Amino acid sequence: MKVRDVMTRQIETVAPSSSVEEIARLMKRNDVGSIPVCEGQKVLGIITDRDIVLKVIADGKNVSSVSAKDIMTSQVITVTSDQDVHEAARIMADNQIRRLPVIEQGRIAGIVALGDLAVEKIHINEAGDALSDISRGAHH
Repeated sequence: MKVRDVMTRQIETVAPSSSVEEIARLMKRNDVGSIPVCEGQKVLGIITDRDIVLKVIADGKNVSSVSAKDIMTSQVITVTSDQDVHEAARIMADNQIRRLPVIEQGRIAGIVALGDLAVEKIHINEAGDALSDISRGAHH
């Protein structure tokens, strides 16, 4: 099974200049924990709810004056839609992440989350292993 078979294609992206306030509202409206930061269809970074909490709120910054480019992770780990889902699960476990932007011909095509892998019965053990690795990593 390939990433394209389980990924979410309908995703929101934000511009580097988008305010953290607007990004948080978008996350709430779409019930997501991360949003790719793009210029056109090119992924420049990713911003997570955790980025907002740790890099803005915990640091006492004003959510209205901080933009995506100020706190995004710019070293984005991605997968292509034709990669195997087992490989995606391994990448998530190895890098302690739960979501991967999916790239097709250099452009963002969707996102694959750990939960997308877990819904496929064949991948439950693999996704579970990835999740337990991620959870353990958070406690070190």
